[in-house]
Amino acid sequence: MSLSEYENFVYGATFADQDDPVKNWLEIHDQQQKLVDWLAGKKEVVVRGPNADLTLSIDGRTFINSDGKQNMPSGEIFTSPVEDSANGWVNYDYPAIRGGREVEGVRLEFKDGKVVKASATKNEEYLLSQLELDEGASILGEFAIGTNYGIQKFTKSILFDEKIGGTMHMAVGNGFPEAGGQNKSVLHWDFICGMQNDSEILVDGELLYKNGEFQIAI
Repeated sequence: MSLSEYENFVYGATFADQDDPVKNWLEIHDQQQKLVDWLAGKKEVVVRGPNADLTLSIDGRTFINSDGKQNMPSGEIFTSPVEDSANGWVNYDYPAIRGGREVEGVRLEFKDGKVVKASATKNEEYLLSQLELDEGASILGEFAIGTNYGIQKFTKSILFDEKIGGTMHMAVGNGFPEAGGQNKSVLHWDFICGMQNDSEILVDGELLYKNGEFQIAI
């Protein structure tokens, strides 16, 4: 993007291009809080689609409302799954950036919360090395859904990219104590997966999310 295009991108991502950005963020808070409240007390998450077939437990865990107070841009709800609960696989169709390196075509397979098989079409050796940094590096530490539909371009900046509306992201490594996470690691690496096409997220058997949009009445 040109400087002018990038300015517009940043303004759109933060609602600074709107007449009352504070009002917009307060509305985002209210919308996301309804989702967080709905998720309270739920137990199982199932993700299905061409890029994912995964189950995990959120039993006893809390979703956090990321609404711009601590992080800008913002727009996500996230939690730390039960550490030994993730089973299945995900193909992450966005590049993962870490340490100045771009890892593409990442596929992670989980068993009992831990990555048991990992591959990438670019920089696979680096991916594998990071998953071996310590005992907790290969444990799933975060599950999140991006809710900022003002962000629709991938820019290789995770602060923006993980919030893209219509995506989910998952991080291996360190969990969030405020969400109930117990995993500890020097690593916290986010991987992003598009959910816009033939994809759904079910919670305790109820359809929460389909093709990039929330389905429950909020």
